[in-house]
Amino acid sequence: MSHWPPRPRLSASFYKAHGLGNDYLVFEEGDDWLANPENVRRVCHRTMGAGSDGIVVLLAGDRVRLRMFNPDGGEFERSGNGLRVLASYLMRADADVREMDVEVGGARIRMVGHGRVRGTYDVSVDMGRASMGPSAVSLDPGALDAVGCLPGPSGEGLRVAPVSVGNPHVVVLCEDESDLSEVRLAEIGPFVAEHPAIENGTNVQLAIADGEGKCRALIWERGVGRTSASGTSACAVAVAMVASGALAVGDVAVRMPGGVLNVHVSSELDVVLRGPVEEVMSGRISCATVLSDDPGLRS
Repeated sequence: MSHWPPRPRLSASFYKAHGLGNDYLVFEEGDDWLANPENVRRVCHRTMGAGSDGIVVLLAGDRVRLRMFNPDGGEFERSGNGLRVLASYLMRADADVREMDVEVGGARIRMVGHGRVRGTYDVSVDMGRASMGPSAVSLDPGALDAVGCLPGPSGEGLRVAPVSVGNPHVVVLCEDESDLSEVRLAEIGPFVAEHPAIENGTNVQLAIADGEGKCRALIWERGVGRTSASGTSACAVAVAMVASGALAVGDVAVRMPGGVLNVHVSSELDVVLRGPVEEVMSGRISCATVLSDDPGLRS
């Protein structure tokens, strides 16, 4: 989305959990602070704030409606792990909750809680039908070469699979183990994420098949940088692997530095994401963490 509604005001109370190290803060709509870009950056800061890869806002009302913010202060469409963290928050508040319908980024999404052992939750999210191709991620097709590769930082041809699962992804399909490295991620990730041919930026993954029903991936998130895991990235990688013929339709185990998420991909590219969420803490942010309201910071 290019035009977001005015920023909400939130409660000071928060809940923090992570999916394979990809952590999110959940705040409910309230009266304590304004979620303007500067305040979001302060709250997500690793040493001067609560620290997180993003914020999930539970809006007031009868329906479960969400908004999501990156640590750079920007708003974004959806996060698979952010959704699953929100599901754990709802399950923690009500032990009888199992199926949850939420609205985020203009879509309605079904989440299912499969169980809880102490502070670890097993949650799946129906991410809907993925779409592929340059138009799915607002990529100018003129940026691709004659064989559909995107010229990389040094002019090398990157074999890319543009995928949307409600937010944009460009999966770089690696053919050699040496291409799947932190060094290459640091080079390719920001280059593709901020590529001028991609209208609103994109999430980026380096990925390679790793046997039947398995693949490995490294993640560079738009507005975040390197992350140990990502739910929507795992979905995009699984879809790219199936669509390219590297893996068969069905269950795909996507291994990332933080661990494994399981993605079911149908022949029509319908996607269901499943994996663990672990509680970290709950608390309240200090008024010193956030700024007083400044109209100039609203966006």
